[in-house]
Amino acid sequence: MSNRILPLELIDKAIGSPIWILMRGQTELTGILRGFDDYVNLVLDDAVEYSPDPRDGSVVVKKELKSEILLNGNHVAVLVPGGSPEDSLASRG
Repeated sequence: MSNRILPLELIDKAIGSPIWILMRGQTELTGILRGFDDYVNLVLDDAVEYSPDPRDGSVVVKKELKSEILLNGNHVAVLVPGGSPEDSLASRG
């Protein structure tokens, strides 16, 4: 039998590491994961938000969030431990 890992265990292993988060819609965030709860509400440090410009979708708006933030787990679509891949909005911002 193979070893199974539960989703919350995977997120727990990412605490203190960079994480890339795809939100519902077209917003992406990167930051250092500091904590989470059973609802996948996330606490991030050094967060940066990337989103398409509403006037010109080919332009990416980068917004550095200056404080610790709390993300509502209901809006999180995908979590990728380790940062952001090359084809993300974050790599273009």
